[in-house]
Amino acid sequence: MPPAASTPPAPRPGAPRPAALLLALALSLAGPGLQAAGPGPGSPGVPGVAGVPPPGLLRQAARAALHFLNFRAGSPSGLRVLAAVLRGRAAVDARRTCRVDLEFTAERYGPEADGRLGRCSARVVFRRQQPRPAVNVTCARFMETSRRRREDLLLYKRAKRLRAPPGATSMPDSHGWIDPSLRPMWDLAFLGSSYVMWERTTQTLHYYMAQLSSVNQWKTNEDAIDFDYTVLLHEFSTQEIIPCRIHLVWYPGKPLKVKYHCQELHTAQEGSGTEGG
Repeated sequence: MPPAASTPPAPRPGAPRPAALLLALALSLAGPGLQAAGPGPGSPGVPGVAGVPPPGLLRQAARAALHFLNFRAGSPSGLRVLAAVLRGRAAVDARRTCRVDLEFTAERYGPEADGRLGRCSARVVFRRQQPRPAVNVTCARFMETSRRRREDLLLYKRAKRLRAPPGATSMPDSHGWIDPSLRPMWDLAFLGSSYVMWERTTQTLHYYMAQLSSVNQWKTNEDAIDFDYTVLLHEFSTQEIIPCRIHLVWYPGKPLKVKYHCQELHTAQEGSGTEGG
């Protein structure tokens, strides 16, 4: 196990970490499905060859589908990230509603990922560049349901024994290191953030969780894990870092409950939402 590096000072409330550092951390954690790219022929919203949707739009739809799938599954052991888009088509109607039908592969998220790919198909509908796309997605199982339940239960037991780190603790640290003993906390943070990222996704904006910047509350005195935390989301393509405070309640096999509030940096508005899986 590599030695834990000293934790850098946490950002003051509302202050973004350096975008270059967080972008590097996000890309290192995201795996092959995430790319940083500026506007171009493959970017969402940029017309492609007649009858062929731009690759950026297909990736956008696939990521939105996986954020939705992760949230609805409510399983930190079953988290999935995009591997590759296989094929797809898109249509835009007179009301500027963009419907994307696609097939893609996904892989397990985290250090336990074994490289096995699962195949998914989805229909994602973006309405007038508005957030919260409509998603209908199905994926081949990566593992048997019984095994996933066992892994969730083991993670739950580990989480019940965890003591919350100091509120200023950041994961990963400046070297990209996450203490393995705190991995359940990171996975639950990623699970709750999946809802936020899906709800905020538009045809041209997508998100990735760059850092768990503070733990505000970690309660396990009842059956469920009650977790209140702040994350920094990397917003592509504006390249802004958005602080979001998220509260989730999780128990294996039960619907995930999420509430959140994000501080917008490029507008005077603030975003928030609540949902039960």
